[in-house]
Amino acid sequence: MLLSPWRTDFPALAVLEAQGQTYLDSAATAQKPQALIDALCGYYVSGAANVHRAQHLTAERATRAFEGTRERLATWLGAAAPDEIILTRGATEALNLLAYGLEHLIERDDELVVSALEHHANLLPWQQLALRRGARLVVLPLDTSGCIDLSAAARLIGPRTRVLAVSQLSNVLGTWQPLDRLLPLASAQGALTVVDGAQGVVHGRSDLAALACDFYVLSSHKLYGPEGVGVLYGRRSALARLRHWQFGGEMVREADFQTAVFHPAPLGFEAGTPPIAGVIALGATLDYLQTMDRSAMLSHEQALHRRLLQELSAREGVRLLGTPQAALASFTVEGVHHADLAHLLVEQGIAVRSGTHCAMPLFRQLGTAGAIRLSLGLYNDGNDLDRAFDALDRALEILL
Repeated sequence: MLLSPWRTDFPALAVLEAQGQTYLDSAATAQKPQALIDALCGYYVSGAANVHRAQHLTAERATRAFEGTRERLATWLGAAAPDEIILTRGATEALNLLAYGLEHLIERDDELVVSALEHHANLLPWQQLALRRGARLVVLPLDTSGCIDLSAAARLIGPRTRVLAVSQLSNVLGTWQPLDRLLPLASAQGALTVVDGAQGVVHGRSDLAALACDFYVLSSHKLYGPEGVGVLYGRRSALARLRHWQFGGEMVREADFQTAVFHPAPLGFEAGTPPIAGVIALGATLDYLQTMDRSAMLSHEQALHRRLLQELSAREGVRLLGTPQAALASFTVEGVHHADLAHLLVEQGIAVRSGTHCAMPLFRQLGTAGAIRLSLGLYNDGNDLDRAFDALDRALEILL
């Protein structure tokens, strides 16, 4: 039996289990460890205060804790220094920040390159930037396994390419993308490279030195952290090319009625009051993750994933999308609408995702209106899969 030694660290799971619920939707949002809950409560109980802008003890304590998370992130990701880390209100905001911050570099007939598997958060900001500037959005096709076709990429990335923005791990197909070979194609053309790491960072690939991208985006709530917090890493030379996009308190160095001088990164891109409690809680989550045996965690996830694929492949009529490699699988069943199947699974207490998973263009290319997605967290175990597949079999008996 595949048991998780970390399951008891997540108190919500005991509550869900008592309610007859099995949580298999971690790619959307992960459950939270007790360490996060303690940090969140501790911040509010000890006194809330704004950061960077007051001298009293409560504010100084909050600022130290807030900046401590920035330092942890820099170390954890392998950034050169904490000032390469911008704290946002989500990965989506971070990607929009980039699309607006780089707009001044984009001219008519320039090219912005994405892939066919992108989440809307890493598609729509670039799509809209192309429309605003009269640029061209170039879409890299996929091969039969669900990975970006490198031969096509070599043809499509060229001297007019200004930005390449791609996901590290597909939230639909569960495929690792060949970034070690893809990103250099763009860099060789002088283009900036953006990696959406919202899924990939959760499953063991967070070494920015190895990745060698200009920008990297991640989402706290998928990394067992709080909602409403995102992270944007930028290489110093790349951050220097960003224009400010939101304006307000703390990001300004000097201002009068007619002019203003703004801080550089990171503070210049953190206008207004940030999600202070969430950032501090993310720091506690990183501390928790650092205590874990990373190898053991990845081995556990991989063993669960192998069984997930084996069970799905063994069922007649089930079609996997792509060739899933990590922590999730999306599938359809011949003759069954995904919403009907999801309804029967949810009625049996199985929390899954149904639909297009914020990747509508990909589903159009795949020729299907939607799919069921099962996704795993470090707290899932073999019992969760037993319940899920028992429920799936009962649902298919009704529907087929």
